Amino acid sequence: MTRYALAIDIGGTFTDAVLLASDGRSFVDKTLTTHNDLLEGFFRGVDLVLGKAGIGPADVDDVVVHATTIVTNALIERKGPPVALLLTEGFRDILYIREEHRYDMYDPQIEFAEPLVPAERTFTLRERAFADGSIGTPINRTEVLEVIAKCRAKGVVSVAVCFLNSYRNGANEEEVGRIFAEEAPDIYVSLSSVIAPQMREYPRASTVAINAYTVPMTRPYLSALIAELGNRGFVQQPLIMLSNGGVIGAERASSFPVRMIESGPAAGALVACHFSRIFGIPDLISFDMGGTTAKACMVQGHEPLVTSTFEVDRRYRFKPGSGMPITVPSIDMIEIGAGGGSIASVDDLGLLKIGPESAGSMPGPACYGRGGTHACVTDADVMLGILNPDRFLGGDMKLDAEAAGQAFDRLGAKLGLSRTQSAWGVFEVVCEQMAAATRTHATERGIDYRGLPLLAFGGAGPVHACMVANLTDSTKVIYPPLASVLSAFGTLVTPAQIDLVRSLVSPLADLDWDKVDVVLAAMVEEGGAALSEAGIPKADASFGYSVEMRYMGQQSEVRISLPDDVRKSRDTAAIHDLFEAEYHRQYGLKLAGMGIEMVNWLVTASGLQPDRPAAKQATSASVPNRSSRIVHIHGKPEEVQVYQRSAVTASDRIAGPAIIEERETTIFILKNWTATLHESGSIVADKTKGAL
Repeated sequence: MTRYALAIDIGGTFTDAVLLASDGRSFVDKTLTTHNDLLEGFFRGVDLVLGKAGIGPADVDDVVVHATTIVTNALIERKGPPVALLLTEGFRDILYIREEHRYDMYDPQIEFAEPLVPAERTFTLRERAFADGSIGTPINRTEVLEVIAKCRAKGVVSVAVCFLNSYRNGANEEEVGRIFAEEAPDIYVSLSSVIAPQMREYPRASTVAINAYTVPMTRPYLSALIAELGNRGFVQQPLIMLSNGGVIGAERASSFPVRMIESGPAAGALVACHFSRIFGIPDLISFDMGGTTAKACMVQGHEPLVTSTFEVDRRYRFKPGSGMPITVPSIDMIEIGAGGGSIASVDDLGLLKIGPESAGSMPGPACYGRGGTHACVTDADVMLGILNPDRFLGGDMKLDAEAAGQAFDRLGAKLGLSRTQSAWGVFEVVCEQMAAATRTHATERGIDYRGLPLLAFGGAGPVHACMVANLTDSTKVIYPPLASVLSAFGTLVTPAQIDLVRSLVSPLADLDWDKVDVVLAAMVEEGGAALSEAGIPKADASFGYSVEMRYMGQQSEVRISLPDDVRKSRDTAAIHDLFEAEYHRQYGLKLAGMGIEMVNWLVTASGLQPDRPAAKQATSASVPNRSSRIVHIHGKPEEVQVYQRSAVTASDRIAGPAIIEERETTIFILKNWTATLHESGSIVADKTKGAL
């Protein structure tokens, strides 16, 4: 009996839908994201793929997985309801003081991300937990009731609580939560001891404030999603993609929206690892370019890099410290505002600039014909002849080439260039921006990116990947099947998973393993409960352990995996060697004789890897298998051969410049590159040896 699994990935421009049958058939589609009501676009995508398969909601008997940008959008738009922050007396200004660190010492006009909670909605209580976890001053109920009254007066709908040292003992925060539940049950409460139980007060306060800010939007959204799926006859409860690369039940996810910030991009990075195993290439660059942003992730040893801290809403894209920190486990990637809808403009110096502003799905690029007038990256691809305006989304969405041309006439007038010259300029600049981001991201992590293959996906990724590869010294680009909707497909090959972290600071030499075991056991219990809620039997649950460490006196940590035999034997010498090996890999040195300190302990609770069939590339009906058209490359028109991806065979060797079209995206092969078909269904482009 055929089983069906459904995935919906809502991006900034398009909503991607994938229906995967157990016999390997796949049904995919893209529809414009409906920002005013995300569920409208969600169910439009559902209807499209169910209609293609000829089945009803009740036939989707495997899983329904969802990745969404609702949390990211909330942080970017800053249109959330009033939120309050409750802190320890004397620490009222923590979100404004930050860490007393200037991310740019030489910029007198330095800007920081504006805190989500203003000073007038920041309150303090006389309470204190000491560094050892003992409670010095318990909660005074009367003070909490006074705070509740102030919250009522200011229309507060959600509260973040972050007390000093609560990562060691959250009793005072929990008491505040109980009082709010009794006296103000309609106000959402987020506790830092639950959301981010880690040392460092400012990142912890920032994280819980972000969670509190987004809960009032996320929880009703997911509740409405669950209800509407039930109303339509779906029998499966939805799973939600998290930024750590796992999926979890929607009910639990609704309380931790801060874990959902990079849900879609995380799925893409996970499926890049899936293809790295298929190709036997342990190290590669995951390159995902959609309609709004581009993302790069380094895959090492068939696994993505991970981090316990990342930033959102950066004022400057390549300057750590200019955004708001979040301390939750996440796949480590860099994201920049360079997508198909990114707007091209001319700065005060007369130089071409791309993004970070995006036209999104409404009005979208000028060629969408929805009222947009700005020249965007997709408009450039149309102007250059790379995209066929009559075959966008298989012809279901016609593009207006003349509107794109008019937009580039206006841009070209400012640059003193023709429409095609300015369009090629946009193509080159956006590719350089993405390559620069990739180079920076890899270098900061001690990775030599030169020569690493690119795995390109997203609607715009295959269009630009060859040029990006030239700029990152890559000699191989892999275009997997279903490249345009690969992040949605990735949610279906991702196991249920949750990452948990607790701070327990101790010198390695004085480590109290009994305390460590208590901390790890508590996380294992919590992780097991989360997996159970996602429908994972206890017998299918597994737990991985890791620890973040540093040399004594340092301010940042290095993460190492903690093998079971090392943990069970309490082998501190082995841990010492593992740390120094990883530290040397990242920084190229060891600090002989320096003491080592354990900081954060992590547990990854996972279900079994879903057993999915390999995705098959859809065919293109009523389209010639081979044709040609004029493409403007480096400002010069060239006749370029155009192939249909579904008609490419294993014996074909496609020399660039060439175009390989499929319904949802277009592969642009540059000169000195040759494309072939891999047995996995992927198109692989290899650069001619010695070519520049």
